[in-house]
Amino acid sequence: MQDVVIKAIKQLVSHKKTPTVALIKGKLMEPVPMPIIINVLNQYKKDPQSIIASTDEVISEPEAPLLSTQSQLDRIEAKLDRLIQLLEKH
Repeated sequence: MQDVVIKAIKQLVSHKKTPTVALIKGKLMEPVPMPIIINVLNQYKKDPQSIIASTDEVISEPEAPLLSTQSQLDRIEAKLDRLIQLLEKH
């Protein structure tokens, strides 16, 4: 799971953006627990080179919008599932 967060941070840095929890979450394709995102972000803040120099490659430009869109769709779908469950209970 940390690898996915590291890739998101690398992508943000390659676009000259400062990684934040919100920006990282927007780049993730799959749900990642908040503590993992925060831990990796804190590691990046303490030593940016520890993340940037890791062996994983940065996600290429054409894939970036797809990741963001897919992540948003996944979150919307999860919210809809929760709403449906709540409606079925009533």
